Amino acid sequence: MKKLIRIFFVSLVTLSLVACGAKENGGDAEVINLKVWGSQDDQQLLAELVEDFKEANADKEFNIELGVVAEPDAKDQVLGDLETAADVFAFANDQLRDLVGAGALYEITLNKDKIIEEQMEGAIDAVTLDGKMYGIPFTADNGYFLYYDANFFSEDDVKSLDKILEKAEAEGKQVFMDVSNGWYIASFFLGAGNTIEIDEDGKQVVDFNNDIGVKVGEYIRDFTASKAFLTGDDDIMMSAVNDGKVVAAVSGAWKADEFEAAYGDGYAATKLPEIDLDGEKVQMASFAGYKVYGISSATKHPEEAMALAEFLSNEESQVKRFKARSLGPSNLKAAESDEVKENIALSALAQQGVFAHSQKDVLGSYWEPAEAFGEELENGYSGDIKELLDEMVRQIME
Repeated sequence: MKKLIRIFFVSLVTLSLVACGAKENGGDAEVINLKVWGSQDDQQLLAELVEDFKEANADKEFNIELGVVAEPDAKDQVLGDLETAADVFAFANDQLRDLVGAGALYEITLNKDKIIEEQMEGAIDAVTLDGKMYGIPFTADNGYFLYYDANFFSEDDVKSLDKILEKAEAEGKQVFMDVSNGWYIASFFLGAGNTIEIDEDGKQVVDFNNDIGVKVGEYIRDFTASKAFLTGDDDIMMSAVNDGKVVAAVSGAWKADEFEAAYGDGYAATKLPEIDLDGEKVQMASFAGYKVYGISSATKHPEEAMALAEFLSNEESQVKRFKARSLGPSNLKAAESDEVKENIALSALAQQGVFAHSQKDVLGSYWEPAEAFGEELENGYSGDIKELLDEMVRQIME
């Protein structure tokens, strides 16, 4: 009996040593299993980046499975079954608040300061709630900027909206902006320092009717009263551009090909201009949308998942994504790369990205009142701007 016990003990020790040897030599016990979700269009690039990640982390053995879930669908898929969701998944940043509220996202703690330093300020704001970061941006691809005809305006002209209007008026040309759209009109207010926030009770709070907001409202009224001003939808915009009437327009990268065709060798784009607000130069801001990598709160390997998400969104990966899919980078150095700068629209988007604000704190109650305010100004409102702003803010905050 003692002999059997001794043999059993020796066998256990031997198995233990074999197991330890397997770990040291990268055996099954060392394999780190991770699942990654991305869009169908991103699958080929993701596969390449995952292999690069494995090579860069050869001291660990990874088994990384790719799955197809488009960014707009990520929230529903993750919240549908958190336990089976991917460890790392791509999502649109306007889903952040719902994902955090459901406890579905792991807070980003690994290399946080480095990530913040490398990304556009707007991109970091897009993934931050209550001082905590819940994702790593990998694109800044949904925003707006200024297209212009370089045969009409100089690079110095387009730095100032007032100069743009002055020159267009003098030559009988037009400047397009959809002011009766809350997405665009916010650029004036946010640039001047007004804010859109959500309070502790989850209600929308805006301060567009304070003293600064009144100055902004007066400026927008003067802008819309200019004989050079034109507004409307994209069809109206492009019709006027193609007719040679519109020499500058606020729009996004989705119209790049059409502007290039219309402006020919004069095709150019840049960040939004500054406005002269009561003698002070103010840079117009913008809303922007970002694609983000989030970490599931249910992951069994949070550090490795964070490391993978960071790798998939670093400078080199964002440049590769731009080359493969022409998506605008959120990484500052990637946005300044020669490859991005050669793309006129995306270079302008990157320039504006520094002044962009996330929509994560914009609730549904904002859009209709903002649109109504813009419509009043487009229609020649001559009453008290403060009263009009007060009404807009009241409706937003109801």
